[in-house]
This record gives sequence, C-alpha cells and structure tokens, in this order.
Amino acid sequence: MSLQKNEISERLLYFAANVIKLMSPLAKSVAGFHISKQLMRSATSAGANYEECCGAESKNDFIHKMQIVLKELKESLYWLRLIRKAQLVPDVQTDDLFKEATELVKIIAKSVVTAKRGK
Repeated sequence: MSLQKNEISERLLYFAANVIKLMSPLAKSVAGFHISKQLMRSATSAGANYEECCGAESKNDFIHKMQIVLKELKESLYWLRLIRKAQLVPDVQTDDLFKEATELVKIIAKSVVTAKRGK
C-alpha cells in the first residue's frame, strides 16, 4: 500500500474511532441514540469500503468502491450536521469530526474525478 493510501486509510480509521467515542454522550436521548447508530454505521463503513478499494480488481471496481466511500462520508456529514442543528451535544464535541469528514470528502471526491479521467 502506498504512503498516500496508508495515510487515507489511517485517517478513515481515526475518524471512525472518534465517532465511536462520541456515542456515549449522544446515546443519552432517544434521538441521540438513533442518530449515533446511523452515524456509526456510515463512519465505520467508509473506512471498511476504502480498504476494499485498495484491493480493487479493476479501474471500474475501484471507482465504484470509492463512490461508496464518498457516499458514506457524505452521510456521516449529514448526521454530524443534524447533531449540531438539534444541539444534541455542544458543537465543540463535533468540530474536529466535522472538519475531518469535510476534508475526507474533498480528498475522496478528487480521487474519484481523477480515476474517472484516467479511464
């Protein structure tokens, strides 16, 4: 695995781990419990799907799997925005997650565009 792929893999892993850490304060309300489960699914799925990308069987397979990663990251951003809008936890508890998810979306989106251009 190249250094860049390894760096993205690690960032996705830390993102998922930090989402898991947010679960406890969120799970104190019914809405927070529901949203935390949705966020955890999308955040952990992004990293797992990225790992599959690294072993893609073809360029089309790679692009398809990267688009799934992008979809899951965008979903994670939605849940983070909802947590903020509903004021389920103080914004300071989601600031770093929100920033990292936004950066990861940009990186993955650019990778998808670049891969499609090279088809």
